[in-house]
Amino acid sequence: MHDQPKRAGDQDLRDQSVVLSHVLALHPTHLRVPDLVRDLTDGSEDFAQGDAFERAIRDLTGVGLLDCSGGVVAPSRAALHCHRLGLL
Repeated sequence: MHDQPKRAGDQDLRDQSVVLSHVLALHPTHLRVPDLVRDLTDGSEDFAQGDAFERAIRDLTGVGLLDCSGGVVAPSRAALHCHRLGLL
């Protein structure tokens, strides 16, 4: 029981961190959503993990840290600036 996140949102935040870190590390290369999810899941067929990363992409887009125009994922200007400041 101690291995489970204290709150369901804790895992969501970890997934968002993984996605944002990966997108920033790839910048200026941008990937389409399915390709990014495939990268993050190492090509595995774990649908639950893939869904979690897709949710993280949507959540990060919603708060303005990712741009997802036309299905291509890129860090937003705000995310890039925070990254340059060492905050991300």
